[in-house]
Amino acid sequence: MADPGEDDKPLRKIAQSFKELAAAVNSQTADVEVAPFSHACSLVFPLLGCLGIAFKFAEMDFVPKVHDLTDASKSIKTLPALLDHDMERNCVRKVGSHSRNLLRVNRGLDVVRVLFEQILESEGDSFKDAASKAYAQVLAPHHGWAIRKAVAAGMYALPTRAQLLKKVKEDENSVKTYLRDYIVASEAVILYINGLFLSRELGIEW
Repeated sequence: MADPGEDDKPLRKIAQSFKELAAAVNSQTADVEVAPFSHACSLVFPLLGCLGIAFKFAEMDFVPKVHDLTDASKSIKTLPALLDHDMERNCVRKVGSHSRNLLRVNRGLDVVRVLFEQILESEGDSFKDAASKAYAQVLAPHHGWAIRKAVAAGMYALPTRAQLLKKVKEDENSVKTYLRDYIVASEAVILYINGLFLSRELGIEW
C-alpha cells in the first residue's frame, strides 16, 4: 500500500505504477491487463494539470480516452483481447473505438516520456525547449496547423522548474529518480503496445 503522505506526489505514483506494468511486460508470462494499465494512465492526469495550458490539449485528448479504457476493462481483460475485440467488429480505426483510444493514450505516454528525457538533459529553469521538442517529436505530426499554433503559444505559459517541483512536491534529486524510472518503464510499455498493433498489421501512424 502507498504511504498516505504520498497521495499528492504524482510523480512517485506514476513511476511505481509503470514499473509494475513494465515488470508484467518483461515477464512475458501473461498479457498486460486493461485495468492496471488504465489505472496507471489515470495517475498521469494530475501531472498534465501541473503543466498548464501548453498541455491542456493533451489533457483534453488523453483523459476521456483513458476513461474509455477503464470502462472497457470491466468486460475486456487484456490489451491484446481489446484489439482483437475491435478487429472482430471491424471498428479498429473508428472514432471512439477502444483500439483508437489505446493508440492515442499510448502516444500521450510517449510525449510524457520524451518530455522527461528532455527535462533531464536540460539545464536552467525553463521547460519551454524540453516541452517543444517533446511535442514536435511525438504529437505535432498528427496535429493540424491550428492545434500546433495554439500549442506553440501555450509553451510560454509553462511552469518554471522550481514551480513544477513545488507542484509535484519533490526536490531536484528525487524528481530525477522518478523521471528516470518512468522513462525506462514506460518505454517497455509503449513498445509492447506498439507491438500489439504492428503484429496485427494495424499500423501505428494513424
